Amino acid sequence: MAAACRWAVFAVSAVVTAYCGYLLTLLARADGWTSLDSLRLMLSTICVFWLTWGASAGLLGLMARRRVVVDTVPSPNRTAILMPIYNEDPPSTFARVAAISNRLMALGAHSGFDLFILSDSQSLDSAAREALWFERLLTDSPAREQIFYRRRPKNTGRKAGNVEDFVRRSGAAYRYALVLDADSLMDAEAILTMVRRMDETPRLGLLQTLPSIIHARSIFGRAMQFSTHLYNPVYARGAALLQGHEGPYWGHNAIFRIDAFAQSCGLPELGGKPPFGGHILSHDYVEAGLLARAGHEVRLDPDIAGSFEEGPDNILDFAKRDQRWCQGNLQHARVLLAPDFRMWNRVTLLQGIFSYLMPPLWLLLLVVSIAAADLGHHYRRIGGPDWAGWALIAIVAGILILPKLLVAFHAIATDRRRNLESGLLILVSVFAEIVVSTLVAPIILMFQVRAVFRVLSGFDGGWPASNRADSKLGLAQAWASSWWICCCGGAGLAMVMTIAPSLAIWSVPVALPMILAPLLIGLTSQHVRVLDWLWRVAEETAPSPVILEWQAIHARWTGPGRVIVDGDFAAGGAANVLG
Repeated sequence: MAAACRWAVFAVSAVVTAYCGYLLTLLARADGWTSLDSLRLMLSTICVFWLTWGASAGLLGLMARRRVVVDTVPSPNRTAILMPIYNEDPPSTFARVAAISNRLMALGAHSGFDLFILSDSQSLDSAAREALWFERLLTDSPAREQIFYRRRPKNTGRKAGNVEDFVRRSGAAYRYALVLDADSLMDAEAILTMVRRMDETPRLGLLQTLPSIIHARSIFGRAMQFSTHLYNPVYARGAALLQGHEGPYWGHNAIFRIDAFAQSCGLPELGGKPPFGGHILSHDYVEAGLLARAGHEVRLDPDIAGSFEEGPDNILDFAKRDQRWCQGNLQHARVLLAPDFRMWNRVTLLQGIFSYLMPPLWLLLLVVSIAAADLGHHYRRIGGPDWAGWALIAIVAGILILPKLLVAFHAIATDRRRNLESGLLILVSVFAEIVVSTLVAPIILMFQVRAVFRVLSGFDGGWPASNRADSKLGLAQAWASSWWICCCGGAGLAMVMTIAPSLAIWSVPVALPMILAPLLIGLTSQHVRVLDWLWRVAEETAPSPVILEWQAIHARWTGPGRVIVDGDFAAGGAANVLG
């Protein structure tokens, strides 16, 4: 099944790319073929194939059958729930552990699970705060004897090393381990379903869920949150069909079989210095490949509801996260040819690398197109190829927009509970998301281009903690981080007006957002309450039980007058602190 889907998506992508290449050839030959046209054709072929491949996976997901089966029967196999943390906010993070524990207890399934907070925080101040809040967590939790905390004095190997340390020291006591991020939440029903699916398939080494973004507040964050709820399940179903048993691991909201992980997933330290040497940053895809190489299935099940995470709420935080991911993905070039890796695991690594090489290629394509300065002349001088230019523009726009519209119509048509008003709201939200994503795309592209050049020049960004605090940005802060994008946009538009004025109208959608980058970055980081009716998702109108539990605990811990001082908590948690 997976092989047939792969060949089908490849064939569709190849046909669309070939036709777009034919249209571009017509346009270029009408005014005389040059070496720049050859370069433009090569770049266009790569870029269009990339776009079509992604869109085809989405269309494949529309045709896939959903498997919504929830099995909440407790398993006889014990599971460790791991939350690795690094300089996180303890009240928010530990309240998530408490919420998950309480929900498991509410279903009567808590006896099969132990929860571990695995701290890699290095500062003594962070360690002291974590210790205080851990006492609060134990004081509030009915299942306190099943919650543990351990802080490593040295964070060797970062998150991968943290999990490896647990597996090596304590893994033998458990059949499975469920890995979370510091901002993860999972419903008890989802956790139990994951464990039962591991029980049902002995060859299943790792099961990955599809997390949905929650708690977004800003324009940028809410638009991205809406996207993950509406589009991602469809694209993930298509991706799951392509991946088969060689699926992904995203490092969190996933469960793995401990003995398989212990036997297969020891990560090497790459020779040389960072960013390409040292510890493997994006360890998850490599670990998925190692499990598959050892004969274990790795599977993505996007139908498991109740898996959540938080996302960046402004473009600058998004760009900082992208810098980390860029370094980790480009580092995969060192393991791409690892012996005995499955073919699709190599394809997955290659896709991750190209996800960051594509922005520079897109930028180069824009520059080459301006330098060629042919397209505008075709529109004026050549009557025949006019249709080819418009057809090429229509195809690229269709690849970008049509899948989103199809997903929206599919969601409206398949959910009989939706009335006309809610259906129209979805369509309005989709169009608003398209507008926002179109405006911020050139800005994000420039940040990604910078990230790639930083890594290639030897810059080691490491893996700093994410910003989970208030993410509103002022104009001055936005300007300080994006003035160079303004300059690039202004210079690019000036160059177009000088070299090829006829291309100016086509350059404005890219150049203008770049020129207005500080304004757009600052504006999209704001929470505009009058727009709260836009981009509504189910977790806002009917929150999951674990979300409500977390909100109640967090409010109780951090509400007015809840200030932590030394001695505020009762003693008694020392037995739950791992050495």
